[in-house]
Amino acid sequence: MYRVLLISLFITNIFAYEITNGKTFLLEVKQNSQILRDKTALTLLKHPTKKNSYFILLPIAYKSKFKDIKLLHVNGDKIKKILLHVNKGNYKQETLKVNPKKVKPPKSEENRIYKEYLESKKIYATVTKKRYWKKAFLLPLTSKITSAYGNARVFNGSLKSFHSGTDFRARTGTKIRAVNDGIVVAASKRYYSGNAVIIDHGEGIYSSYSHLSKIDVKKGQKIKQGEELGLSGATGRVTGPHLHFSIIIDSKKIDPLDFIDKINSLFI
Repeated sequence: MYRVLLISLFITNIFAYEITNGKTFLLEVKQNSQILRDKTALTLLKHPTKKNSYFILLPIAYKSKFKDIKLLHVNGDKIKKILLHVNKGNYKQETLKVNPKKVKPPKSEENRIYKEYLESKKIYATVTKKRYWKKAFLLPLTSKITSAYGNARVFNGSLKSFHSGTDFRARTGTKIRAVNDGIVVAASKRYYSGNAVIIDHGEGIYSSYSHLSKIDVKKGQKIKQGEELGLSGATGRVTGPHLHFSIIIDSKKIDPLDFIDKINSLFI
């Protein structure tokens, strides 16, 4: 993103969109356009199939303040005003029982947990300009979804949080596949996520795969779409074996299935 000085331009149209917290706003634009938010130009990404076309990805945080987001679409001497009405999603609530240590960790684990938090924060704040993905995104599994993104969660009757990904049913030992090409930026055992893999797909897009029983890749390794990352399991904070799958954009964990639907629409 970069700052842009707006001179007097003519606003031709006003467009309004409804979007739910935790979802991703995708807008296609033509060459020589700019999308501004608070006088700052959003990054334009090259359209994967259309010549001279671009798009923006604007992730809406789950914990959004539910205020309208105002954008300006500048094309030459014309401006289109875009209003995004952020609505609160109708997310369900789940009550879960897990290992008490995963709700109230012992003091001996506090430094480890904080270090892992800082590592993840640094990864997701890094935007690789290069695009690694060239195809539509796949799902890591095609099994039944056991817990949807955004569900409010109560662990052991006390700890409250929100579900930052999508859980797929997967008995221990099920092969987990990469949703698209990229670079492995993390492959390690973490306190809450268990054995986890994070892939950088470029342009600020990351995918994460948690609770694995086995990791078959290494940090820095190049990954092709569909390549095996490891085996599903029940490591970390879990109620049983499954795959927790996340997509992260601009440090925001957004609905991964919604993102895949949006990004794959560019290939239709």
